[in-house]
Amino acid sequence: MNKFALAVHGGAGTISKELMTSAREQAYRSALELALVRGQQVLAKGGAALDAVEIAVRAMEDSPLFNAGRGSVFNADGQHEMDASLMNGSDLMAGAVAGVQNVKNPIGLARRVMDNSEHVLLSGNGAFEFAHKQGVELEDDQYFFDEFRYQQWKEVVGTDRVQLDHADKQRKFGTVGAVAWDAHGNLAAGTSTGGMTNKKFQRIGDSPIIGAGTYANNESCAISCTGHGESFIRAVVAFDVHALMVYKGLSLAEAVRQVVHEKLPKLDGDGGLIAVDREGNIVLDFNCPGMYRGQVSHDREITTAIFL
Repeated sequence: MNKFALAVHGGAGTISKELMTSAREQAYRSALELALVRGQQVLAKGGAALDAVEIAVRAMEDSPLFNAGRGSVFNADGQHEMDASLMNGSDLMAGAVAGVQNVKNPIGLARRVMDNSEHVLLSGNGAFEFAHKQGVELEDDQYFFDEFRYQQWKEVVGTDRVQLDHADKQRKFGTVGAVAWDAHGNLAAGTSTGGMTNKKFQRIGDSPIIGAGTYANNESCAISCTGHGESFIRAVVAFDVHALMVYKGLSLAEAVRQVVHEKLPKLDGDGGLIAVDREGNIVLDFNCPGMYRGQVSHDREITTAIFL
């Protein structure tokens, strides 16, 4: 049996159990399970952690339930600007895109940046030009239209307010991500998001920034974050977990605890992260009422959760 571990998240925030309908909860759990199944199929056959991460994130980008890919929120101009990144722990190669439009799967474009360019991060029109040259799948604006997201935007359009994704009027950080450990001992992480509703000035959060929202290193762990991007950037969250493990010798669980529950709150950093270390240990932690999350491994069946 090939050893492996995989975890996914679909955002964190103020998610009220009392206001969550059973139908909506089941829809989220099913979407998380699909992402886990897709990634598990790769890893169980001895496939690469990086491939499993990409395919798991793609599954969530294809769902309108999450603020990434098809379900991305509207910016101030009524358009969609998406960010994504991924990193390979064996060689520290990484790829990322920011502010891209009409790309069906931004995580796939980030993979192309890593594999087929000399760069790590491409943005805006340049990233879109690269997407054309790479022949990645594009979709028109209608593909990304969601009535719920549209009503979110209508509440704040024309104002200077921005708001994080939410469900049923609740505050929620709708980033998606995945982390994996494969049979060869390699780690990988990926993150994708549509950002903030009504965002202006081509604002970019932590998701496409290596070391802030995404990090993977075979010496320690793989991390994917979800939360208030500005705080996660200032805290360099993903890299900080790695640093605490390598420089201070902390376990994954303790390193994550210190960052999520001690460091981030001082910076108004609500949110959480998913992580896996080089032994296949998984940690899913957050400092807010809930996080859409799930995990599976060679010796553990698929499980999903939303609340504490």
